[in-house]
Amino acid sequence: MGKENAMPRREDEAEGSIEATSWLVLRHTPVEGLGLLGNVLRDQGVHHRYLDLPRGESLPRDLRGIGGLIVLGGPMGAYEVDRHPFIATETRFIEKALTAGRPVLGICLGAQLIAQALGARVYPGERREVGWAPVELTDDGRDDPLFAGGQAELTVFHLHGDTYELPPDARNLARSALYEQQAFRWGDLVYGFQFHLEFTESIIGRLASEPESQRYIREAGVDPQRLVAEAAQHVRRLTEVTQQVFTEYFRQCGL
Repeated sequence: MGKENAMPRREDEAEGSIEATSWLVLRHTPVEGLGLLGNVLRDQGVHHRYLDLPRGESLPRDLRGIGGLIVLGGPMGAYEVDRHPFIATETRFIEKALTAGRPVLGICLGAQLIAQALGARVYPGERREVGWAPVELTDDGRDDPLFAGGQAELTVFHLHGDTYELPPDARNLARSALYEQQAFRWGDLVYGFQFHLEFTESIIGRLASEPESQRYIREAGVDPQRLVAEAAQHVRRLTEVTQQVFTEYFRQCGL
């Protein structure tokens, strides 16, 4: 990608208008759906559809009719192209959306894939960050429209062992005790969140019970059932924050 501070040109004449209301949601595992973010999409009247590349579904050939892109989390690494060939295809598609000036929102793996598409390195971290833990907004984060006027520290859900370098010309919005990179903004309409604001009690319950994710959690030294027991209070407290952050994001997108 280019290094420009501003968002790149739109290719409306070739790819359809940014005002299109149908958004594409790239999902990497059935467990990690939109969750609370889905409620905001419905409230904003944003039509969307899931696309599951790991299951063999194909990306559209162009961006006509796609108003924006949401890239969700998953258990694979952004750099594991040999094991998961679809990652290369998905990264190119994300880059295409960025070049066309489309809004792009990424969560966990999704944030890493956006960073990768922008030319940043994604790599294994020193240790896994799993469970409920605080993130602190940076000065840029406190000034960002999505978080302005809110709390300077948020206890959020983490489920990752990889991290990323800050993409060129991006702003680091949040950090944690373990990782400097927890959220970024590139231009006006591109955001990546390493942590999860969207998780519901149901999503956390499924992650704690399904063998692969349960093993991942246990190997990080965390009791999956403790995460489930703590979920209700944390999700309830984060629901208003999630509503504010994502509503403001779609407002910035003109929706």
